[in-house]
Amino acid sequence: MGQNAVAQFWFKVDKTVRHHAKKTLTDLRGAWWDRTRLRAERPVFVVSGSRSGTQMLYKTLTESSAIGSLNREIYAVWDRLHHPAHKDWDSHVLDATDARDSDRDLITRYFYAHTGRTRFVDKNNQHGLAVPYLHALFPDATFVYIKRNPGDTLNSMIEGWHRPERFGNWARELPAQVEVDGGRLTRWCHYLPRGWRDYLKAPVEEVCAFQYEAIHRDILNAKAAIAPDQWIEVFYEDIVRNPTDGLFDIFDRLELPFDARIRAHAASLLDKPYDPMFEIRLEKWRQHAHAGKIERVLPSLQRIAADMGYAPDTRGAAA
Repeated sequence: MGQNAVAQFWFKVDKTVRHHAKKTLTDLRGAWWDRTRLRAERPVFVVSGSRSGTQMLYKTLTESSAIGSLNREIYAVWDRLHHPAHKDWDSHVLDATDARDSDRDLITRYFYAHTGRTRFVDKNNQHGLAVPYLHALFPDATFVYIKRNPGDTLNSMIEGWHRPERFGNWARELPAQVEVDGGRLTRWCHYLPRGWRDYLKAPVEEVCAFQYEAIHRDILNAKAAIAPDQWIEVFYEDIVRNPTDGLFDIFDRLELPFDARIRAHAASLLDKPYDPMFEIRLEKWRQHAHAGKIERVLPSLQRIAADMGYAPDTRGAAA
């Protein structure tokens, strides 16, 4: 057996041992939770619409060793609790009446078993439609709401609609015929607000504008019921302009240490996008092929953009 083959053998052995060790530790933590019923403590939920910087913010928070993180989204776990099919595919909207003790137990146990922590951070692009539900499950949770201007968000959302295997995998079972953009797009993407069936044959820019307004309106409506010290708002643009200061403020509000390692991560945040298909750049929609489509629907988003804190032209400057 050559040296390379030997090295490959021991690499596979090491990988197998690590896998089983991790699974054993997860099982032991789960068993300990079953015995102790530990409560979640001040979990953190990153909320917004799709393509709004949630991944950038979430991945930065996962760098902290002071909070539990799976470093991935757990759509399958949340769907097990409340799949849209359970309500005849009405939407991904959840409110306080949907919250059950068993939901809280399952999520708390899952994070504790996988991270060993009772405080955790989570995000997915449907949480923005479920803030009242999440707040009912975890009354001491903090919500970090990241806002991004309509132009750049719609640009990235349209791109997402052309990658349904990444942004609409759950929609394979959708009981409706999707013919968006003249039938060129046949799988629904991102998330389902109430009223989504009215847009099955709409131009893609109108669908994205509808999704953008619906989720941000739901988030802003939910904000009124949450204590100010459990609500953090940040503009994506402010973080891009000054990552270190913008992220420090969030970590400070969350009472997470902003140590040298986190500071170095923040300083290099813009050097390598978390998603290489979507560069980090402000006002990029103006130079993109979708600019004409976006320009057409921007006026319909004037009010929601203003309510989010953007200047009246909805182009991306904070008011």
